[in-house]
Amino acid sequence: MDANCRKTPMKKKNASEAFLSPTFICLFACFDIVKARVLSKKYNCSFDAMALLRVLNRVSPNKCFTPARMFGNGTNTLYQSGPQARFFPPSESVMLLPGAYKNKVAFITGGGTGLGKAMTTTLSSLGAECVIASRNLDVLKKTADEISQQTGNKVHAVQCNVRDPASVEAAVNQLVNDVGLPDVVINNAAGNFISPSEKLSPNAWRTITDIVLNGTAYVTLDIGKRLIKAEKGAAFLAITTIYAESGSGFVVPSAAAKAGVETLCTSLAAEWGRYGMRFNIIQPGPIKTKGAFSRLDPTGTVEKLMLETIAVGRLGTPAEIANLAAYLCSDYASWVSGTIIRMDGGEYVSLAGEFNGLKKVTQEQWAIMEAMIRNTKGS
Repeated sequence: MDANCRKTPMKKKNASEAFLSPTFICLFACFDIVKARVLSKKYNCSFDAMALLRVLNRVSPNKCFTPARMFGNGTNTLYQSGPQARFFPPSESVMLLPGAYKNKVAFITGGGTGLGKAMTTTLSSLGAECVIASRNLDVLKKTADEISQQTGNKVHAVQCNVRDPASVEAAVNQLVNDVGLPDVVINNAAGNFISPSEKLSPNAWRTITDIVLNGTAYVTLDIGKRLIKAEKGAAFLAITTIYAESGSGFVVPSAAAKAGVETLCTSLAAEWGRYGMRFNIIQPGPIKTKGAFSRLDPTGTVEKLMLETIAVGRLGTPAEIANLAAYLCSDYASWVSGTIIRMDGGEYVSLAGEFNGLKKVTQEQWAIMEAMIRNTKGS
């Protein structure tokens, strides 16, 4: 056994240390190790890194530290919720009135699965004639048939590799030949994986940026030029992520590419409004889709950790994103353009506030801290 893991008798503490240590160890869990060390010196209480780790891992002081289990047992542990989630039940029904998209054509990339499938289902149920595109034609055809049977409206499947401008051009040609120029364009095709940035190869970088940024640009520019020539307007929507705004380690190609997509859309909202085109962006937080979890969390799930940072206490659903997408692309939102809407259950603001971790402090610990604050002499 490692010498650092041997059981050692607990030393006797004085009264102030007995009160201070549990309180500040709890606070240390809310901040990083550097801040913890600063606080421990300021208040003259011991900072024991192992004690902090024991608190985080919920083991007794006499037990050897065991790393916190970050992953569950595959998808069986998905879709948990916090107690506050009962106040925020998801609605799976379609928000807009039936027929809101009658006589409209919608083109959705990445439409075969996940959010793309959900948005296509919603638009089709509202009367749109949808065309879904991705590389896997078999999956597309299956999804198109499934949605058509469900909604009673025709859904077309078009094979398209958004990384290849020639493939995009061919797909748009087929779109125009089959149903005409679209009224709605949703850029949803995406790719992502987790990796330390120092391990990224040029090919790994291109794999993501070619799909996310270049693919969105190829689709948008190809269709946009045709719309301008035909003097026809349209609503464009891009699906990005909350870390397109903040940045994020370990998904750097995706973060950079999604940020580029947002700038592309806001720039074109300013430039192409004169041609009758609107551009908006949705930044989804964690959504219940097995595809995303399997790619980003191949060993299990970090859902429990996610829930601790989502204010409403649950993940979002594809139907919720689809309702917002349907509104933004509809005539009801004709005055909405160049807008980025964060839809994440309060995750971004929870992560942004450095003191938000204090919600873990118990009432008893607050009482101790309040007494300490009242007794602290001014500097």
